[in-house]
Amino acid sequence: MHQPNFSSGRNQFSRLTVTALFSLVLFSLLAWTTGRSIPTNKAHKASTAFEFTDETLNNLPLEVPDSLLCPLDELADAELQNQLNRILKSDPKWVALANAKKLSIGLVDMRDPLKARFAGINKKEMVYAASLPKIAVLLTSIQAIENGELEETSEVTRDMRLMIAKSNNAATTRMIDRVGMNKIAEVMQDPRYHLYDRTDKGGLWVGKAYGRGGARKGDPLKNISHAATAEQVCRYYYMLANGQLVSPERSRQMLDIMGDPELHHKFVNVLDRIAPDAKVFRKSGSWKNWHADSVLVWGKNRKYILVGLAETPEGEQLMRDLIKRVDRVLMASRNA
Repeated sequence: MHQPNFSSGRNQFSRLTVTALFSLVLFSLLAWTTGRSIPTNKAHKASTAFEFTDETLNNLPLEVPDSLLCPLDELADAELQNQLNRILKSDPKWVALANAKKLSIGLVDMRDPLKARFAGINKKEMVYAASLPKIAVLLTSIQAIENGELEETSEVTRDMRLMIAKSNNAATTRMIDRVGMNKIAEVMQDPRYHLYDRTDKGGLWVGKAYGRGGARKGDPLKNISHAATAEQVCRYYYMLANGQLVSPERSRQMLDIMGDPELHHKFVNVLDRIAPDAKVFRKSGSWKNWHADSVLVWGKNRKYILVGLAETPEGEQLMRDLIKRVDRVLMASRNA
């Protein structure tokens, strides 16, 4: 009599059971993953989901989604830092000033805006910056206009331009009186901007009117009336270029006010010659031996932010030499 092969049946049943269990596990896993978001690498996401056209790249502010932008703190770049260190070491006087905390530099290379690079020398050293912190008054004024706290009259518009383009002290003081020094301090410490940080060496500060006496409110850390750090000024321009100050529309208005500078010294003296076709957005300052300059340069091959803060009688020439050397290094590596 033929005996049934129970062993063969059991093996077949076992294979079917394993297959069914595997299918069930796979189905459950797919159902679980479709119900949750999978983190995406930001750099990969930026490179695949967003591309600049010639028009969007050449016009400021840039139209980049905030989700694709890295904060300035995350842009530190070793190669750019090494280049900046070599520029510093090219002049022994600069090295001595930097060692004495009397020279601060900030540099942001934005030729690839989605992969911007940041470097600095004494970048967190807060110093007296003369008229450069008037950019804090500009941001506060635009914020107040946006909030409906300040009427955007022709007089206000004219004073904002005079304050920046010609560094007019009377116009600046009128703007300070309109918004108030407490409001300036509030906006600089606003978490959206993070331009003055008590826990990270300070930053931009305006605590006194320009060109007259009156009330004085020094910054909380070093009691400086008109203060800046290279890092926070770089942050200001970086956010401005990306339309993150107040709103893209208000950032564009601020760029219009800061463009076409009417004082052609320091950085601008050199840019007039080496980059006459580039757009230049700028604020400088000088008082006695304190010299400061800051600029956002935007051209076909030139897209960078440079900040220089120096305490030396030779500050004017130092600023000219600094931007000349920085520009030369960036242009030499533009195809890197």
